[in-house]
Amino acid sequence: MGFIDIIITPFSWLLTVFYNFTSDYGLAIILFALVVKVVLFPTSMKSKKSMIQMNMLSGQLDQLKKQYGKDQARYNQEMQKLYEREKVNPMGGCLWSFLPLLILLPLYSIIRMPLKYMMGMDDAQMVRLADALNWGEIAAKNGWIKEAAAFDPAGGYNQLYLASLIKEESVEALSATVGEGANLFAINFNFLGIDLAAIPEWKLWTLESFSWAAVIGPVVLVIFSTLLSVVMGMVSNKTNQLSRNQQNNSTNKTMMLLMPLMSLWIGFAMPAAMCIYWIANSVFSMLQEILAAKLLKKDYEKARVAAEERAKRLKEEEKERKEQARLERERRAEEAKQARKKGIKSETESDGVNKDDSREGLRAHARGRAYIPDRFGGVTEYTDPDTLVDPQDKKAKKQNKTVSDKVDLTDVKDKNEPADQKQDTEERE
Repeated sequence: MGFIDIIITPFSWLLTVFYNFTSDYGLAIILFALVVKVVLFPTSMKSKKSMIQMNMLSGQLDQLKKQYGKDQARYNQEMQKLYEREKVNPMGGCLWSFLPLLILLPLYSIIRMPLKYMMGMDDAQMVRLADALNWGEIAAKNGWIKEAAAFDPAGGYNQLYLASLIKEESVEALSATVGEGANLFAINFNFLGIDLAAIPEWKLWTLESFSWAAVIGPVVLVIFSTLLSVVMGMVSNKTNQLSRNQQNNSTNKTMMLLMPLMSLWIGFAMPAAMCIYWIANSVFSMLQEILAAKLLKKDYEKARVAAEERAKRLKEEEKERKEQARLERERRAEEAKQARKKGIKSETESDGVNKDDSREGLRAHARGRAYIPDRFGGVTEYTDPDTLVDPQDKKAKKQNKTVSDKVDLTDVKDKNEPADQKQDTEERE
């Protein structure tokens, strides 16, 4: 027995017990969905409490983002400390939501392969059963397969088709043919006149005949399950609106769109029995949401009050920030006014300062606000530090600078030399 079989076995046993109790495949699936929902109810409550706790921490998370928003590593570190201090799992609200889907996978395997999981038959026994029932001709006649072929236990819904051919009056004879070790019994796939072993067909225009059991009924189940998914999403959104922040609201809207589409896809891709489970799951989920809303009423109220207080605090902080900015503008304006009264010029208004001299391209004050070109003997040519300089040009500039410095020193020496000494020097020359 493989790992997957170990996981599926408890579910198959449970579904078999319910069928033996009700003798109705549809009712067995509904009871199966009910038990699953009851078992998972504590995890669902835990998920909702986790969402409420996350909503309560939204204010502190916003504060951390303002404080460490530019340092992502520090922000993540402080956020993790906050979760540990408040004992909150940020993924707690999401992980439990996927459990119903994980239950859906084993149930799909059980419905697709009832001979293996409900009756305990191996491949050889299934082949003998198929030969005894002459399943190929019957399946081709009913449109299940295009032509008679050898039975494949792992192929599509072959086991489901074969199980639907077993009748109550032939169980004893077929059991002798199959051999020991199998719990062979006839499954009643009829539920409200609908054949739950049939796969709904959406290309109705390609069909020659329309029957309630195989065509109309399964399509009605698909449409009903899709509508119920929409209603369930609305109920869930209404009951959880106090525990959802803005980010979760966008996620919730996405889920409200995806769940009906998933219901539609499951309905037309799998046997009608899956629609029964999907419908039952939607109904029980709505009842669960209403019950959880009553049990968590105090928590929801606390979250609502916290959200209102947070919104009020943010509004007051924004108002205070604007007031501080206004006072700062008034202070600067008053200082400038007092400076003009006293005749004090600002740095950029000083004599000899032209603010356009400091401009370099789009940078208005690239050379400094009080830059004066002739302050240190002329304008210095601007050179981009990122520009590569040719070593030969650099050497030539250095030589020219040395000659220029010598000339400048000579001029300085001539200027500082006394007039009579300068005359004697000229006469000697």
